[in-house]
Amino acid sequence: MASILDEYEDSQNTRQSAQQRSRLAAANIGITHSGFVNVRLEEEKPIFTKQRIDFSHLEKINHFAVCNNQLCMSLGKDTLLRIDLAKPDQPNQMEMGRKDDCKVHKLFLDPSGSHLLISLSSSECLYLNRNTQKVRSLSRWRGHLIESVGWNKLLGTETNTGPILVGTSQGAIFEAEISATEGSLFNTNPDQYFRQVHSLEEDGRPAPVCCLEVERGLENKVFIIATTRKRLFQFVGKVAEGSEQQGYSSIFSQNQDLLPSFQEFPVNMGYSEITFYTSKLRSSPKAFAWMMGNGVLYGQLDYVRPDSLLSDVQVWEYTSDIDFDLNKPISIVLTQFHFLLLLPDRVKAVCTLNGQVVHEDVFPDKFGPLKKMIKDPAGGLVWIYTERAVFRYHIQREARDVWQMYMSTGKFDLAKEYCRDRPECMDMVLAREAEHCFQNKRYLESAKCYALTQNYFEEIALKFIEAKQEDALKEFLLKKLNNLKPGERTQITLLVTWLTELYLNRLGQLESDDSTAPVFLETRGEFRVFLGSAKHKECLFNNRTTIYDLLASHGNVDDMVYFSVVMQDYERVISHHCQHDDYGAALDVLSKHCDEKLFYKFSPVLMQHIPKKVVDAWIQMGKRLDPKKLIPALMNYSQMGSTQQIKETIRYMEFCVYQLTVTEEAIHNYLLSLYAKYKPESLLWYLEQAGTHASDIHYDLKYALRLCAEHGYLEACVLVYKIMELYEEAVDLALQVDVDLAKSCADLPEDDEELRKKLWLKIARHVVQEEKDVKKAMNCLSSCNLLKIEDILPFFPDFVTIDHFKEAICGSLAEYNHHIEELKQEMEEATESAKRIREDIQEMRNKYGVVESQEKCAACDFPLLNRPFYLFLCGHMFHYDCLIQEVTPHLSTFKQNRLEDLQKKLAATAQASKSRHRPPPKEESDTASLGKASTGTSRETIKSDIDDVIASECVYCGELMIKSIDKPFIDPQKFEEEKASWL
Repeated sequence: MASILDEYEDSQNTRQSAQQRSRLAAANIGITHSGFVNVRLEEEKPIFTKQRIDFSHLEKINHFAVCNNQLCMSLGKDTLLRIDLAKPDQPNQMEMGRKDDCKVHKLFLDPSGSHLLISLSSSECLYLNRNTQKVRSLSRWRGHLIESVGWNKLLGTETNTGPILVGTSQGAIFEAEISATEGSLFNTNPDQYFRQVHSLEEDGRPAPVCCLEVERGLENKVFIIATTRKRLFQFVGKVAEGSEQQGYSSIFSQNQDLLPSFQEFPVNMGYSEITFYTSKLRSSPKAFAWMMGNGVLYGQLDYVRPDSLLSDVQVWEYTSDIDFDLNKPISIVLTQFHFLLLLPDRVKAVCTLNGQVVHEDVFPDKFGPLKKMIKDPAGGLVWIYTERAVFRYHIQREARDVWQMYMSTGKFDLAKEYCRDRPECMDMVLAREAEHCFQNKRYLESAKCYALTQNYFEEIALKFIEAKQEDALKEFLLKKLNNLKPGERTQITLLVTWLTELYLNRLGQLESDDSTAPVFLETRGEFRVFLGSAKHKECLFNNRTTIYDLLASHGNVDDMVYFSVVMQDYERVISHHCQHDDYGAALDVLSKHCDEKLFYKFSPVLMQHIPKKVVDAWIQMGKRLDPKKLIPALMNYSQMGSTQQIKETIRYMEFCVYQLTVTEEAIHNYLLSLYAKYKPESLLWYLEQAGTHASDIHYDLKYALRLCAEHGYLEACVLVYKIMELYEEAVDLALQVDVDLAKSCADLPEDDEELRKKLWLKIARHVVQEEKDVKKAMNCLSSCNLLKIEDILPFFPDFVTIDHFKEAICGSLAEYNHHIEELKQEMEEATESAKRIREDIQEMRNKYGVVESQEKCAACDFPLLNRPFYLFLCGHMFHYDCLIQEVTPHLSTFKQNRLEDLQKKLAATAQASKSRHRPPPKEESDTASLGKASTGTSRETIKSDIDDVIASECVYCGELMIKSIDKPFIDPQKFEEEKASWL
């Protein structure tokens, strides 16, 4: 952890640098050429941020290694400190157990942080595993000063390193393997084997192996990079599948016959160092940087190339302030876009894109000279140490300004890749790319880029207009149009109309030149795609009048028709075809889009020229068309071809009537008129099948009658008269045609015998007087049973002898005799029936019934003989008042009123008889007796009438009870009252 004083110093330095950046940012505030405001609402942290780490150690730091959050330091003479950065409060300090004066030469930590190799100046090597506390000596390694280690990233585990490469100070490359597990009783060494596989030389002498790196590519290909002080060697070879455990000896043996591939630089600094950048953990490095005598060699790693792994190699020469005698570079670290160069008193950060020093950090003298710089590939942190201090660099948003560098070098795709989340930067890159393309006369590419920027629209448009690049201007407008939002309607309208004008100008130029026919067709296709664009359909529809005017001003009829179809303005398309006498094409458009209104509008014109096709189209439309609205087209005859029009008109009318079953009176009347004028053979058939009742037919009877009369179709008139039930007129007219037709009409009024007789008399008179055919007149008698010979005799002339109708007279007399006999028989039967009825009445007068003294009334269940009663043949007996009470509810209103009147009259006669308590005088005795007789007669009559009303039948056994079967037992009006009485 950093001390309080160090943290204060670091915070002061950070604050000063932030203030400088804020002043610079404030000076740059303003509206840029792109239209974006370049304002930072928050201060950006620097890319490289330094932090001092205080480990509270007392001894000086000799060497330092860190990897995968595992940190190892060699302190003092014999102390080793291990820290797991995930648990910094639990350091692990141990003694290496070396009592001699040998020093630690270098520390090597594998990528997993599990295996630590300690190279001693006495040409010995120690090994320490992360999971153990015991430092073990590697006996096979003794006698070799280890300068570099190439770890096995594929096969290495926590307990075993797998085959690794080891470079010595004498230029030898050894292959070895270390295992942390305890060996057998006789073999306790962790090193499994240690054998030399190659050696490196410089100028004919062995040279120390400064760095080793082992990487794997596709198809089991292995790449080995080794560096000396001024040479960089590459070894490439394939390892057989499944033979990785056999090591790397085969790689070097494959290159043994050939000279090793290497790069050499003349200046020897005494050592060199190579570093790699890996974008993701456990992936192959993407770039390298080699610090050697001439400068820093950096570039990309290409695993596909067969000969060399290095590509896009560049050399960054040391700046003039770097002197090999005073401040020779010590160490190097590579990040994504920078390499950090460690000098004795400072750190330089150099951008690999442009070779510029972007950051320089000077360290205070109090910490001593800088000794080494290491990057942890797992965490991405950079560590620097002196004898008395350890520093850590955080790298944040390293790619923030990369876009500017790519943009300045013309790598616009990469520049756009690194500023996707910064629209103001993206806009600047696009504007620069557009300007670059414009200057290089790549106008179409320039237009595409300009359309994505926020630059002033008018300025860019004028730029292309001045350069006379209409295609580029069109491309710019198209891209700009596609980028507009739906709400920007004014801008969309402007661009759409402008583009239409540009397309039309271009088509006009190309149309006049036959050599550009393919280009013309391609441009027309683009224009039609533009007109049919679904995205701008609303704008085109709202401004279709303007588009039509533009098309018309250029005389572009074909595209006008296409645009009309796109806008579904079929009326304009059909009008165009009709104006050019292309009626077939007009009908095709009509038939394709099936617009009823257009059919009604254009059918009159089309009917004059192509009637058959028009009628076919109508029939295909079926019920979607209203035939009544097509009558103007059907009646629009012309002088030429009218016969065909009439024929097709009748065909369509017949289709409507017989297949569509149209009931419109106008349609039927029109068909009648056509039949009457042009197809009389179908007139009578139509009238017959239309029906014989006025409710069944759909044409106007009066119109049909007048039409038939005008054209002299008498049979049709007779048929209409029959439907109108004007039988006299029908018979009169039928007699002019055929007597049989008249006879059929005379029999129609079946319910009116008088009328039938009258009609038949007309027929008989016509036969006698007009045709003078007595035999046919006699046939009329046989055809109608209402006519007698005496009815038709007055029609015959005086000179006709009786011989002509002797048979008829005889037959009539015989019929009269037969009728008289029938009347006699009926009179005899009536006399006999009256006799039997009188006998039955007499018998009924003498009929009686026996009533026992214990008999009870069927209604009130009281003794019957107490009051006047009625006895019915069925056996039911009722008191007089009880019977009235039972019968009255079942009587009709009329009979109830009559019964009430009779009862009042009976009461009045009873009162009058009681008032005569004195005998009258003698003279008045006769009158009184007469009055009494009349009164008695009246009472008996009233009682008889009451009996007829209430006692004509038994109330329980007669029809009254049967008729009352559907009546409820309780009167609905009294239901609630009855219901309440039960509660």
